[in-house]
Amino acid sequence: QVQLVESGGGLVQAGESLRLSCAASGRTFSNYAMAWFRQAPGKEREFVAAITWSAGTTYYADSLKGRFTISRDKSKNTVYLQMNSLKPEDTAVYYCAARLNIGSRYQYDYAYWGQGTQVTVSS
Repeated sequence: QVQLVESGGGLVQAGESLRLSCAASGRTFSNYAMAWFRQAPGKEREFVAAITWSAGTTYYADSLKGRFTISRDKSKNTVYLQMNSLKPEDTAVYYCAARLNIGSRYQYDYAYWGQGTQVTVSS
């Protein structure tokens, strides 16, 4: 059974950085894609970034490209989201997700989800 556990969220000031981690277990992930989504209060869950586990191909939400970077460490079975120059509008619960094969921007394509980690950016 796939388990995804996020960590690294917290309260930061605008302009600061955070790195989120997603520890994955329960499966060999070589044929999987991993992604980060986020959901702000009162808003729909939105795509942030995705990466294919094997090749490391990355996909980003256009609005976040350049500030956010997704990566994975195969030896630790962990996916990261480096977030720089954070803004108050980045405040949300950030979720890690996994699916077979290629990455997708659509949340309903992902079968496995973590519990989420809160990121709060103060102005």
